[in-house]
Amino acid sequence: MRYLPALAAAVFAMAVWQTVVSLTDLPKFILPGPMLVAETWWKSRWLIAEHTLTTGIEVLIGLAAGAALGILTAIQLATSRMARVLVQPMLVFTQALPVFALAPILTLWLGYGLWSKVAMAVLIIYFPVTSSFFDGLMRTPPGYLDLARTMQATSRAVLWQIRVPAALPNLASGLRLAAVYAPIGAVIGEWVGASKGLGYLMLLANGRAKTDLMFAAMLTLGVLSVLLHIAVRKATAPMAGEAR
Repeated sequence: MRYLPALAAAVFAMAVWQTVVSLTDLPKFILPGPMLVAETWWKSRWLIAEHTLTTGIEVLIGLAAGAALGILTAIQLATSRMARVLVQPMLVFTQALPVFALAPILTLWLGYGLWSKVAMAVLIIYFPVTSSFFDGLMRTPPGYLDLARTMQATSRAVLWQIRVPAALPNLASGLRLAAVYAPIGAVIGEWVGASKGLGYLMLLANGRAKTDLMFAAMLTLGVLSVLLHIAVRKATAPMAGEAR
């Protein structure tokens, strides 16, 4: 029952899609109908599964590395004024650069294999995780800090026993955003240069005018992103103070 609204929305979207295709009578290479896309997905399921596995590995490694790097950076920023002066402006500057501009550089440095795609995923999720967790660390309830001072707690104890636990809901929000953004980074890397992955499959299908296969790969990517977000949401529910 929990996912019934999402299922209803998906059915409604498919119905609208099929209605548009039926009323406009567009050629299949312009806009294939959902039934054709489903048929193509089934016929190409092993091909799509192979490319999905590649993208999934890139996303999971990128998500883990980006989250770890973001957490460490946020803690460093929260505990060091010098780090805030030197590093924080650089973080903001990196967000002003379009990721498409960085993808060719990373591909040049790291090659067409796995690691350039992982690096893209890390770059695109690093800032949300860092920013969310850092905000939480800097907004510890003053009453907690006053009590810690009264009890003469050390800075390390205040950080790990008060500030970090109080910031966990913010970290959970950042990780949930990262779960949505990580597939985008991996696919952008695959668009720039790859021989495997859903992004590569979409480009290949588009170049051969196999729009139905391109839609099948794109919908598979969407399902992968949704499943990843659900998994991260369930995993971070205790951090956010929610029931699983």
